Amino acid sequence: MTPLEELEALSNPQKAAEMAKYHKVERPYLGIANPDIYELCKKWRADTDLERRLQIASTLWDSNVHEARIAATKLLTQARIRPDDAVWAEITRWVEGLDAWAIADHACSAGSRRLITNPARLDEVEQWTTNENMWVRRAAMVMTLPWTKQNHLDEGDRAIRERILGWAAIYTEDHDWFIQTSVAWWLRSLSGHDPDRVRTFIAEHGEKMKPFALRDAARKLG
Repeated sequence: MTPLEELEALSNPQKAAEMAKYHKVERPYLGIANPDIYELCKKWRADTDLERRLQIASTLWDSNVHEARIAATKLLTQARIRPDDAVWAEITRWVEGLDAWAIADHACSAGSRRLITNPARLDEVEQWTTNENMWVRRAAMVMTLPWTKQNHLDEGDRAIRERILGWAAIYTEDHDWFIQTSVAWWLRSLSGHDPDRVRTFIAEHGEKMKPFALRDAARKLG
């Protein structure tokens, strides 16, 4: 069986209908739980080299099936991939077609590993911040979340953090719910490692944020 056929063999029509109602994006759903998808991905990773994994991931993504897209992202979510230019190219191909938060977050998780490996790719990510597609703009914040979690930054990582906070400052004036939540998510995560920087950001830009996003951003500040 092909990887897609292996997924389809696990389909649950009742759960698929529930998922379609929950995610509210028109595409095929199979009703498969994420742990079951992950088990298949582990098998595929063990049985294939990187070139074949890329082929599988690309085919699964292009099927537009919800669980297949989740599987595609999980196949390429790895800390160590060498070389990884083709993987980054595939992930950025996905970004242009993002249209739902669950798939987007999985894709951004895969992409964040590649950014940490090669921060020069942030030049490309910065271009997303002005994209017409809200999901592409949001991906710039979600994919860069690793820079909120460092306690001891070198000069380069500190500059990167400030660069992304600059994007967040611009985003505070975008009142789309998902953009506001992406800024709040970034700040809330950062507050656990650099609360004073979050307080400064809120003092400078908080009045432009939606009240719900501001509350979420400050939730861990005490």
